[in-house]
Amino acid sequence: MKKQEKIFFVENLTEELRSAKSVVLINYAGLSVKAQQELKARLKEVGAKMLVVKNTLLKRAGEAARVDTEILSDTVLTGQTALVIAENDSMAPLGVLGKFAKEFVSAAGDSVPQFKVGLVDGSFQDTEALKKLSALPGKDALLGQLLGALMSPSYGLVGTLNANMQKLLFVLTSKAG
Repeated sequence: MKKQEKIFFVENLTEELRSAKSVVLINYAGLSVKAQQELKARLKEVGAKMLVVKNTLLKRAGEAARVDTEILSDTVLTGQTALVIAENDSMAPLGVLGKFAKEFVSAAGDSVPQFKVGLVDGSFQDTEALKKLSALPGKDALLGQLLGALMSPSYGLVGTLNANMQKLLFVLTSKAG
């Protein structure tokens, strides 16, 4: 990349980092080109994108976007780093990455990609937190579970009241007959 292209790339990346709902850094070492294309396609379906970025350019863009300094540390920005940026739903890309890592295993036997760190809805998440978040069901499933938990007591009450009415009706029917 020429110097002018790098400057333009950093400016664009800075704007994307500022507007993103979530930013997750992953290590994609051991991922074949075909697998990378598959991962990018799956991320695109949920409104996210994966960018392979040089660590120095990412650090410059992150500093300009005032990203959490824990993400831009030299220990995090080592090796092969890809950036997953979500514009709309901050949790959906994590689920995709978690499922993808379970499906694809590198030649060394490690699951790939591996989470590094990330920002989800403005809060810093380390590797373990990202793994836990990626195992959660989607937003719609969680809302369905919440609705079921809220409705369960009322269904139980209706069932109990209805059972007593049925017993009463059964007793009256047997006495009348």
